[in-house]
Amino acid sequence: MYVNKLNPVEIKNLYWGKEYNIEEIANKLNISIWSLCNFMNRHNISRRNRSEASYISNRLRPQFEISANLSAAQEKLKIAGVMLYWAEGTLKGNTVDFTNSNPQMTKVFLKFLREICGAKEERLRVYLYAYSYHNLKRLKAYWREATQIPLPQFTKPYIRKGNPNLSNRKLPYGLVHIRYNDKRLLQLIKNWRDEYIDWAGTQVAKGGRLYESSVLLKGEMEK
Repeated sequence: MYVNKLNPVEIKNLYWGKEYNIEEIANKLNISIWSLCNFMNRHNISRRNRSEASYISNRLRPQFEISANLSAAQEKLKIAGVMLYWAEGTLKGNTVDFTNSNPQMTKVFLKFLREICGAKEERLRVYLYAYSYHNLKRLKAYWREATQIPLPQFTKPYIRKGNPNLSNRKLPYGLVHIRYNDKRLLQLIKNWRDEYIDWAGTQVAKGGRLYESSVLLKGEMEK
C-alpha cells in the first residue's frame, strides 16, 4: 500500500483501538516502519509512552505454556497440583495465589506450576506472612531456598504482632503465598478441578474405583 493511500482514522484505530504496535501495523499495511511513523507524525497521531508500550508488549508475550503429552508421573503431578490449589488456593480474582506453611507442599505446587503449567520464572512472586518474633532475613533466606525464587521477586511481607510462645508452635516458618498474576491460568486450574470433580463423581456413582494402576490415566475422565 502506498503511503498517500493510508487512512489516518484507520491507523489511529489500529494503534489505539485494537492496540497494534508500530511493527504490526506496518506489516499489515505492507509499508516500512519509517514511512508509518512519518505518516503518524504528519497527522498528529500520538504515540504511546514507555509505560504504555511496555504494557502492550507484555500483553502480547506468552505468560505460560501448558505441557502436552504428559507422562504418567506428570499426570500424577498435575492431579496433586490441582488438588493442592483447590485446598489451599484463592479461587477468586485474577491471580493464582497458593498459601501454605509447609515447604514440601509448596515445593510440589511450584513443581506443578513450572513443569505442567509452564509458568514464567520471572513472573512468580512470594508474599510472606510473618510474626514480629521472626528474623525476617532468615525467613526470606529459608523460603528463597525452598522455592528457588530470587529475593527480588519477594514482595513486601506482612508482619503480625502476636504471642511468640503460642504462634511459634503454629507457624515456625511463617506463611508463604506463591503468586502468579494471570487470570487465564487461574481459570484453567479451576477448569481442571471441575473436570476431576465430575470424573470422580461419575466413578463413584457407577460404583467404580477412583484410581486405576494408582494413577488417573490420560483420557480416563472422558469414559
